[in-house]
Amino acid sequence: MSDSSDFILEASNLGKSFRGFDAVKGVHLQVRRGTVHALIGPNGAGKTTLFALMSGFLKPDSGTVVLDGRDITGQAPELNARAGMARTFQIVQPFAAQTVRDLAGKAPEHLVRGIDNVPVALDFVRLG
Repeated sequence: MSDSSDFILEASNLGKSFRGFDAVKGVHLQVRRGTVHALIGPNGAGKTTLFALMSGFLKPDSGTVVLDGRDITGQAPELNARAGMARTFQIVQPFAAQTVRDLAGKAPEHLVRGIDNVPVALDFVRLG
């Protein structure tokens, strides 16, 4: 069994409903340090809601979010960003003329903390 310190991000029993519709229900997630993950699913599956819950843009109805050993459940997004948990939005038109590498080079230091070499990381995930 793994020690919880092996995980940079953990969500336990995370849930959010809107007017009786369960957008996210009972989600358990563990992201091991130094690994790359993808969350995939059809439209309406709750992916965006899950990211909004983990990053603080929405407060969960149930469950917890732990970042680097610290409970950040329901914490404001700007505090989570300073702690290393940020999200991006799906609207990319303002950045159409810029590459991912261009944008990553402009990221505030606290958002890329722990990434020793952004270009290498982008190449690793095939965005470089």
